[in-house]
Amino acid sequence: MTGHLRATRAAVLGKPIAHSLSPVLHRAAYAAMGLTGWTYEAVECDEEGLAPLLDGLGAEWAGLSLTMPLKRTALKLADEVSDLASTVGGANTIVLRDGRRIADNTDVYGIVAALTEVGVTAPRSAVVLGAGATAASALAALRDLGLAAATLAVRDPARAEETRAVGERLGLSVEVLTLAALPDALPADLVVSTLPGTAADPYAGLVARSGAALFDVVYAPWPTTLARAVGDAGGTVVGGFPMLLHQAARQVAMMTGRQDVPVEAMRAAGEAQTASRDDPH
Repeated sequence: MTGHLRATRAAVLGKPIAHSLSPVLHRAAYAAMGLTGWTYEAVECDEEGLAPLLDGLGAEWAGLSLTMPLKRTALKLADEVSDLASTVGGANTIVLRDGRRIADNTDVYGIVAALTEVGVTAPRSAVVLGAGATAASALAALRDLGLAAATLAVRDPARAEETRAVGERLGLSVEVLTLAALPDALPADLVVSTLPGTAADPYAGLVARSGAALFDVVYAPWPTTLARAVGDAGGTVVGGFPMLLHQAARQVAMMTGRQDVPVEAMRAAGEAQTASRDDPH
């Protein structure tokens, strides 16, 4: 029996990590798939801590999910990097196989699947708010949905250069604007907000009036002010939870080697956990 076949441990790493839904999603998958003995935990880890943590993993480890701030650091510590993770400049997954660390990106798949679920399959134009690792994955998802161009709206255009370069590697023409110039980029078929917390609140009315569909990567608290405004205006809204769900399902398949991943069981577990967190009692 190889080390890979014995692997039954996985975890999500990041900082902060306490409120991650990944353990709920992955454990629900293991239970529904009959994977007794598999474990999945949340481990607080920053960029400086990733290398020593990886060095200490034994053959029982199948893989790791990575969240902020580890997605770019992981590329430097992997033995092998998928073309997609290399292109977007970020990995949210490390599969551990035969003593090797294989870095990959399932965020792009998660975004495409989340948008496809609500019928957003062929936007003709799109604006991405923000320029971090998730924005880079969003550009790749837009490319997969058939777009040849997109706009990045950011606080500081100088800090968007890396993400604009990702667009170029993807074959996308990317225009960079300041968030203050967002009216110049609208209307568009789709707005993707990768801004954290309440940072998108000032643009809620503007986006809602534009008639754009919205994908907001925030999943808690939900709905955001931006999502509520677009929904109230009759627009299509996708939150961060479906993206999280689908990227996790792809991770489960990669780490377990099985394709019969129970997405609906994972969805139910994640929604139940989210509802219990929102319940004030």
